[in-house]
Amino acid sequence: MHQCVRPFVLTYMLLQRDDVRLVEGAGRCAGTLEVNQNKDWKPVDSFDWNLKSAAASVRLVNGNSLCSGRVEVKSDQSWSSVCEADFDQQDAQVLCRELGCGPPSVLQGALYGEAEAPMWTKEFQCEGSESSLLDCGSSGSARNTCSPGKAVGLTCSEPDVVRLVGGTNQCAGRLEMKQYGEWKAVDGWDADWNLQSAAAVCRELDCGSAVSTERRRDSSERSGWDIKSSCLQSGSTLRECVETWTVGSFYKLEITCSVLDMDSLGTRDL
Repeated sequence: MHQCVRPFVLTYMLLQRDDVRLVEGAGRCAGTLEVNQNKDWKPVDSFDWNLKSAAASVRLVNGNSLCSGRVEVKSDQSWSSVCEADFDQQDAQVLCRELGCGPPSVLQGALYGEAEAPMWTKEFQCEGSESSLLDCGSSGSARNTCSPGKAVGLTCSEPDVVRLVGGTNQCAGRLEMKQYGEWKAVDGWDADWNLQSAAAVCRELDCGSAVSTERRRDSSERSGWDIKSSCLQSGSTLRECVETWTVGSFYKLEITCSVLDMDSLGTRDL
């Protein structure tokens, strides 16, 4: 099997149709798992991977962001829409959290289009504390269609996923991102980081223009997120450009943005 030079976990919330494949096996249903990110196929590290991960996944489609859309569940190589009667607020809480989004804000039938066959045939019975939708209990259902206007659509709130720490205010400091509920520093190994890349961070924080960006070598070993600068420079959001989870030597990214409203910013101790 192929060895990863920079190991990473599968960021399935960013994947779309045809963005996964199995290679070097006896057929299309066996082999090394790879994901397509920015037209570059990469093998997936086996970290935290199990049969549930391989068997099915979830996604939101036809929405305006990664945190909104029609709920679909993948099983047996096909995506299935979920009927509104089989999905409630507790199920929505689990799914939003699983996708790395904030709490659910809107749950409504046909909010993001009508159901597309096949239909998911089980009713989810989450308690709300599960880490993933497929950890929830379920009951069998005889339904194989969904009435018009009843395919469940979900809007999760957008989470705070980026911050600058250690600076004099919220518009300056070391870049960190929150993924899967955990804040980690962003590795600045990509030497192409420039003011255009930093501008995406400044926009996310409602700061002004990018003033400076600097890569500082950190000799300690730690884990962190990688963001490809060319992805940001193409106009994508930070969340859409998270690629890998790294362990090893590290470059800290120090970014300074201008401040739009000094009265709204507090100061921090260095």
